[in-house]
Amino acid sequence: MAQPPQSPTEDQGQKKAARDSVLRMALTSEARQRLTNVKMVKPDLASSIEEYVVQLASSGKLKRVIDDEQLKELLISLQGRKREIKIRRI
Repeated sequence: MAQPPQSPTEDQGQKKAARDSVLRMALTSEARQRLTNVKMVKPDLASSIEEYVVQLASSGKLKRVIDDEQLKELLISLQGRKREIKIRRI
């Protein structure tokens, strides 16, 4: 018997749960805490880091758990790519 189709919110919930599970395995508790703090200030940066870590883990390229120092390096490297815009008032 076929299962009934899932609603979009159920499907999103399952994807979020799977993503959170991968992040729990791929990051130390300190790194997860830092990522949570970053998410409060810069949600777009945090989501790009999460996506990168999930891709590494799912492709098998993640050899060990990412600690806080490695997460800091990832954050710095991703922030460095963005152009800083300065507005000077005359």
